[in-house]
Amino acid sequence: MVDFSRLAYVDIETTGTKPTRDQITEIAIVQTLNGKIIDKWQSLVCPNTFIPTMIQQLTGITPDMVIDAPTIDKIIPVIIEKLADHVLVAHNARFDVSFLRNAFKQNNIEFKYPVVCTVKLSREMYPTFKRHNLDSIIKRFGLTCESRHRAMDDAAILPEIVARMKSDFNQQKVLQAMASQQKLSSVPPHINPDIFSTMPNEPGVYLFYGETGNLLYVGKSVQIRARVISHFSSDHSHDREMRMAQQVHDIEWIITAGEFSALVLESELVKSRAPLFNRQLRKQKSLFTIYWDNSLDKTVAQPSVIDINTLNTQSKKSSLKNTYGLFKNRRTATETLRKLKDENQLCGIQLGLEKGKGPCFSYQLKKCKGICCGKETTIAYQIRMQQALAPIKIKGWPYKGAIGIKEYNEQSDISCIHIISHWLYLGKVNNESELVDFNFDVTAKLDQDFYKICISQLQKSHRFINLANLNQ
Repeated sequence: MVDFSRLAYVDIETTGTKPTRDQITEIAIVQTLNGKIIDKWQSLVCPNTFIPTMIQQLTGITPDMVIDAPTIDKIIPVIIEKLADHVLVAHNARFDVSFLRNAFKQNNIEFKYPVVCTVKLSREMYPTFKRHNLDSIIKRFGLTCESRHRAMDDAAILPEIVARMKSDFNQQKVLQAMASQQKLSSVPPHINPDIFSTMPNEPGVYLFYGETGNLLYVGKSVQIRARVISHFSSDHSHDREMRMAQQVHDIEWIITAGEFSALVLESELVKSRAPLFNRQLRKQKSLFTIYWDNSLDKTVAQPSVIDINTLNTQSKKSSLKNTYGLFKNRRTATETLRKLKDENQLCGIQLGLEKGKGPCFSYQLKKCKGICCGKETTIAYQIRMQQALAPIKIKGWPYKGAIGIKEYNEQSDISCIHIISHWLYLGKVNNESELVDFNFDVTAKLDQDFYKICISQLQKSHRFINLANLNQ
């Protein structure tokens, strides 16, 4: 059971907001026993890196001030002594703890202390107030903090805030609120932990929103609640996760019929709404491929980079059999050809990367076997070309026509049939009776992300419906 009679109020200043890249420049710890201050300690920290001008202006800490200060590894023993047998209390504790945890980790020391966040405490004690940042709370309580963004002043104001809470309510209620945080210590400071009691552990997507309602992130999982909680349990070691956790103010979710449905919906939402923190699944204006007619004959066909959606990819005689790789732009496709050339001693002229007749430049460097000057046979070169391109070959559609992937979520009684043909997503229906009136999306284009989803998901034990005779 956690003893809240001994509290260590902590504040740090840093060179930036990323705990795995930026460094601590100042730390202060104020110890209390049963609400009374018994010790104050503060130290500047040499970060061994430049302090950005903006940070200098914010904190007032300049490079000259820290040049002779101890480095973090020198003061960690003092920090350990100050935190021993105490509960660490900080405002937006996730930030401070992330930096301290990483500093300890770099010195092969485990950081494991009970933590109380005064942002969460304020949210629980004063749910009618919208803002719970330190400036807002100081103003709300009529307190004074002379040097904001200096570690000692920011740390020393926290016992006053907690004392005010105990005065407004009672000590027992504040201690109960502190104790409840130990059960959900990983919940972001701006999120009401009660949200997890209603969050389902079923397949679906979840959406993180910022303070102004802006969409920050879209994710998917077969167990929504478990996946959302995991986002916030490791943010100290991932800069992006920590920045996202600091900004999340609301979470929504959409339950789906299964994993495939969640993957498709996630891709659709990311493409249509462009969340700030999603790097993958972004909408693509075009999609290119390397097209090469690999029939073995007396002449060598030159590969070309084309927009894959100019091909009739939905045809039963799909020309995808001659396509290799999916690329966001022509440049990436061309760079892939250059890499294959160098790795497999292929000919720059035959690949369309060089102009002219006679020996190519690579042959002169002894990096081409000579198809360009009669030193290698056509058949031998084509076989080597096939072998070089094989790892990126687009897989052929393994069915006679369209198929339906059927999913059913028994817990929420949600069913769905996704209709696919030649890697194209044509739409969905709720049940088989709706297939009779289903209208295919004739504008569907091949999507790189959906292609990858299909490749991975078709290997799993999904229920398939043969729709080869469905009107397309």
